[in-house]
Amino acid sequence: MKNVKTIDEYIAYYPKEVQEILNKFRKTIHDIAPNATESINYGVPTFKLNGKNLVHFASFPDHYSFFPTSSGVSHFQKELKNYKTSKGTIQFPVNKEIPWDLVKQITEFRVKEVMK
Repeated sequence: MKNVKTIDEYIAYYPKEVQEILNKFRKTIHDIAPNATESINYGVPTFKLNGKNLVHFASFPDHYSFFPTSSGVSHFQKELKNYKTSKGTIQFPVNKEIPWDLVKQITEFRVKEVMK
C-alpha cells in the first residue's frame, strides 16, 4: 500500500471486514471532532485539529493501532491495562471487540488538549 494520499484510499486497500472497523474509527473520531481535518501522515490515517496531530489509526495483520500520542496513552493507563501499549500507541487485537467508548473518551481528551 504505497503512496496512499487519502483515508479513503487507505481504507479501500483492506478487505470488507477490516474496512468496517477502519470506517468505525473514522466515524468515531469525526463524531467527537467534527472540525478535524483528515490526512495521511506516517503512512496512516491522521486527524488534525487546531494545526496539531489529534489521533491516528491503522490496521495490522493481528491488531488495530490507535495513536493518541503519549499523553493520550499515559492519561488512560489504568483503562488500557488489558491492551498492549507503547509510548503513543494502543494495540487492539483483531479477535476482540474494540472498546469504542474508550476510543471516544481518549479522543475527547485529545481534543481538549490540542484546543488549549
